[in-house]
Amino acid sequence: MSDQLTSSSPPEASILPEPSTISVADLRRALSLGVSDFKRAPVFGLAFSLVYVLGGIVLYAVFAASGQSWWFIPVAVGFPLLAPFAAMGIYEVSRRLEQGEPLTWGAVAGCVVAQKDRQIPSMAMVIMLAFMFWVFVAHTIFALFFGLRPIETSLLAMLASGPGLMMLLVGGIVGGAMAALLFALTVISLPLLLDREVDFITAMITSFKVVTVNPVTMLVWAMTIAVLLFVGMLPGFLGLFIVLPVLGHASWHLYRMVLRG
Repeated sequence: MSDQLTSSSPPEASILPEPSTISVADLRRALSLGVSDFKRAPVFGLAFSLVYVLGGIVLYAVFAASGQSWWFIPVAVGFPLLAPFAAMGIYEVSRRLEQGEPLTWGAVAGCVVAQKDRQIPSMAMVIMLAFMFWVFVAHTIFALFFGLRPIETSLLAMLASGPGLMMLLVGGIVGGAMAALLFALTVISLPLLLDREVDFITAMITSFKVVTVNPVTMLVWAMTIAVLLFVGMLPGFLGLFIVLPVLGHASWHLYRMVLRG
């Protein structure tokens, strides 16, 4: 990939192998390798996670200051959709550790910046549009159950009410379907775009194909990501300093397992 970034001639498109079948044991191995990479280069993972953590804290502060902290719920639910893009630098760290290439801030940051001339911005736009669409849908669902009247009770009391429970049920179903589709399109596409020369449409199709080849394993992986990100967000987003880099490194190794060659 480094030669592709420095060459003045247009790079040739990569020929992609057929997705391999993986098991839950491979997920455990990917997580183990992710922990190992984080231990080998913790400063990079902590630095890239800082952007994500600060973003969550700022969003919460804005909603709290405006007296609309309840709107943070759909934002917090959808916020992990941005995690794969935030992990681009972490993918590059794992790639360099794997290839034995120099691991310096200049090299890693240079690779991340160079992505602006490749397919990553297009993929980032897909993720951002999905995130904004989810927030719009969440607002619509809220309005369907509570109308436009101001909230006159506590957040917990509102959610525990009849309309609140129905809102959570409907929102969970709709949000789950949207998250499942986006997961299928991005779980492999982002590390693939970093590693090889393919367009973002091909990357999304390949990612979706990987999920269809390994439906049960990838469902377990999606649930693992969701649980770990949720746990990481609970203590003021601070747990993401560990969760995000470990998942980022693990995602790189999972990509390498499923697209061998």
